[in-house]
Amino acid sequence: MRHCLSLFLLLITTSSWSQTPVDTTTNKTANTKKWHELISVRGYMQARYNRLFETNPHLGSEQGDRSWGENGGIFLRRARLIFFGQISKQVYFYIQPDFVSSASNTNLQFAQLRDAYMDIGIDPKNEYRFRIGQSKIPYGFENMQSSQNRIPLDRADATNSAFVNERDLGVFFYWAPAAKRELFARLVRDGLKGSGYYGLFALGVFNGQTANKPEQNNSLHTVVRFTYPMQVGKQIIETGIQAYTGQYVVTRDQTSTGTKLKASRNYTDERIGASFVLYPQPFGIQAEYNIGRGPEFNKATDSIETSDLQGGYITLSWMFRQQKQVIIPFVRGQYYNGGRKHELDARSYRVREFEIGIEWQPVREFELVATYTFSNRRYEDFILQNNLQKGSLLRLQAQINF
Repeated sequence: MRHCLSLFLLLITTSSWSQTPVDTTTNKTANTKKWHELISVRGYMQARYNRLFETNPHLGSEQGDRSWGENGGIFLRRARLIFFGQISKQVYFYIQPDFVSSASNTNLQFAQLRDAYMDIGIDPKNEYRFRIGQSKIPYGFENMQSSQNRIPLDRADATNSAFVNERDLGVFFYWAPAAKRELFARLVRDGLKGSGYYGLFALGVFNGQTANKPEQNNSLHTVVRFTYPMQVGKQIIETGIQAYTGQYVVTRDQTSTGTKLKASRNYTDERIGASFVLYPQPFGIQAEYNIGRGPEFNKATDSIETSDLQGGYITLSWMFRQQKQVIIPFVRGQYYNGGRKHELDARSYRVREFEIGIEWQPVREFELVATYTFSNRRYEDFILQNNLQKGSLLRLQAQINF
């Protein structure tokens, strides 16, 4: 056994995975760099207020922003530090905690893990790689897009209802040639609201119970995505298609006393969606739509059933650049008809919403967003039935980037 272990260690030390670390900026070997010089830190913080010109204090948005409505005040939406680094030629790591996670409307500012994964390249250029750990599920464009870069304050209900916090524990294969990886990076670096690198092609398996929750059955979810950005004259267009399937378990802490549900608590959870993005140079379009099936509360039977779902959104924007300042007026309309599997009783939703807003970046490190929202939401569970809320409100967000 000792000889076998020695041989295994020798093979690892002579393999391509333990090559001299590479400085990914200059692509030169970093013989003199220490381990801590290969690690970078960045982050951002967001503070919000949603009560100006509010017409209905009972209108809420549990997944989008818990500070909507009655007793909502100044609210820290995010405070994140990101630790990352290419610690060897084919090994990369990324860890992101959030220090202001909200457990409920009355319990705020808990530290919680968002991302913790490793990327293992299987070729010298890292065009083929495996991502292992807790990370974003490659489903949808806006779900992939960081909240630090997104123009609207919250992700659209139709696509974001797939995964709370957009993440889960899994293993994902990503592929993209070097030129496309550079384009993905440039779309973020140049402030064009890109999604970052999630490959041209993605295929993976994951638990299916969403982030920071244990697996509840012996059936993994499967996801596949293909997206393609391309230059058309001075414009950049990206189109994509994605799908996932699996069995979601509605746990006891997610149901009210009296709610009827399947004995196994396993429900079909599957979707397919399409994405289109015209990056704002200066006019921008971002649109997505998805259909599928998932658990949803039915008030006629007081039960959770597998039901059809559908919905999407469209965001139109215009980017003005004045020296170092960036101004982005935008409008967005969204619609969703379906359940939210991770909310109480797989709460049933019907959402119609329109918002008009503006983002102002006087410097790269600070931005201010103001948006006026007109919302029509019906959200119902065993306890909260016949609940239709309509209203409008002015929302403000200040963000720093570092």
